[in-house]
Amino acid sequence: MDWPLFFSALISSTLFPGGSEVLLLYRLNEGGNIVALVLIATLGNVLGSLITYGMGRLGNAAVHKRWLRISETQTERAEQWFEKYGRPSLLLAWLPIVGDPLCLAAGLMRCQLITFLVLVSIGKLARYSVLAIPFI
Repeated sequence: MDWPLFFSALISSTLFPGGSEVLLLYRLNEGGNIVALVLIATLGNVLGSLITYGMGRLGNAAVHKRWLRISETQTERAEQWFEKYGRPSLLLAWLPIVGDPLCLAAGLMRCQLITFLVLVSIGKLARYSVLAIPFI
C-alpha cells in the first residue's frame, strides 16, 4: 500500500488544498503498478470526499461558513450546480474549487450515501485513469 499517495489523495479531496495527481504521476513514472496506484489514489480521494459529505450531512451552513471558512460564493456555486444538474453533477466532484463544496452541498442536501459514493467514485476513478494512460 502506498500510504503517502493514499493520504495525499485523501487530504486533497477534503477542504484542505493539495494535489495528489503529481504524486501519482511520479509513482507511475517510477514504474509502479498502474492499476494498484490508480486504485489507491481513487480510494483515498473518495474517502476524503466522503469526509466532506459527512460534514455537510451532519453540520449546518452557519458552522461551515464560520469554522470551515467556506466562502458564500463557493457554497452557492456548488448548490447551484447540484440543483441545476442534480446528482450526476457529483461525477465532477474531482474538479478544483467547486468539487469539495459540491460534496459538502450533497451532504447538506441529504443526497443518498450510495448514490454519492457511486457517482463520486466513477468520476474520480476516471480522472486518475486518464492520468495513467500514458504509462500503459
